[in-house]
Amino acid sequence: MKTDIQSREDIYLLVKAFYVKLMKDELLSHFFEDFSNPELLETHLQTLVNFWDNILFYSGGYRKNAMEPHLKLQQTKPFNSNHFKRWLSIFNSTVDELFEGEIAHAAKTRALSIATVMEIKIKNLNK
Repeated sequence: MKTDIQSREDIYLLVKAFYVKLMKDELLSHFFEDFSNPELLETHLQTLVNFWDNILFYSGGYRKNAMEPHLKLQQTKPFNSNHFKRWLSIFNSTVDELFEGEIAHAAKTRALSIATVMEIKIKNLNK
């Protein structure tokens, strides 16, 4: 039986499983080539744990600008709507495979908000 997301350890499990899928995905893997180095990947996963811990549990452990690295990446590897849709689909399926409950649902809702805002900001850059 699946449980809800309850801790930083659960968030780590989620983001690690999510990134394994992203790095193998035909449409998205090129965005994650820098994380083929295990040390860089682990550092990034810890940043993501801090981000999601703050989003889901209001921990205050993430104080960076999440948009900044994505806006920089957009300059060399442009995003399009299909990328955002696939990212969200993989995120949601990963949550559903591992967890169920109120916090899991909140994670998927917040991911939709994040992807939507990011896509809008990136589209506005290109105008």
